[in-house]
Amino acid sequence: MSAARLAIVAGAGAGLGQALLHHFQDQGMIAVGLARSPDPDLIDLDIRACDVSDNEDTAPLLADLIRDHGPPRIVVHNPASLVIQPFLDTAPHEFETCWRAMVLSATVLARATLQPMVRGGGGAFVVSGATASLRGSARFAAFASAKFALRGLTQSLAREFQPAGVHVVHTILDGIIDTPKSRAMHAVDPSRMIDPADIAQAYWHLAHQPRSAWSHEVDLRPYSESF
Repeated sequence: MSAARLAIVAGAGAGLGQALLHHFQDQGMIAVGLARSPDPDLIDLDIRACDVSDNEDTAPLLADLIRDHGPPRIVVHNPASLVIQPFLDTAPHEFETCWRAMVLSATVLARATLQPMVRGGGGAFVVSGATASLRGSARFAAFASAKFALRGLTQSLAREFQPAGVHVVHTILDGIIDTPKSRAMHAVDPSRMIDPADIAQAYWHLAHQPRSAWSHEVDLRPYSESF
């Protein structure tokens, strides 16, 4: 078993997932990402092909990682499925896809990691939420309904597992994360976007809060974002 601490990032794509893995590596952790289709450009990172919404695909992989490296000290749930379109144009299967990508995947990830974290003495389970976790805007019915559910799931996990030593955190990422894809999609000055490296640093600090002063929900937004 490795002496270094294990960090797991589900939803390890270019952008925030990439920044988290780099930050955890820089802090001396064994950082492993999970992604349905790993980005071939991220060859410097340990990213395993895995559909986190599929328990049969995910549970054995995580069991092997825990066997080899011990219980994770940090687990980040970061998958998302963004659907933006009118409600009547959104098919039922698109609602299900959003729910599976964000809520079912968090359930599968939590089932595979929380109990080992308890046995290992604790850790942090951090969930990436969004503005849509709090407000359902027009044309965001599928995305917002899944993010609302993810927030509720995270609250339940916090109330059940924090007394056992696992710090469960839900973050509201209120703004556009600066990635090549988001720059192509949005006509927004990058200085008004959220730098993924800054989010990674914030997650690191959340994961290391003293037990007497844990945050459950925090919001992160650029200085220029209205709220």
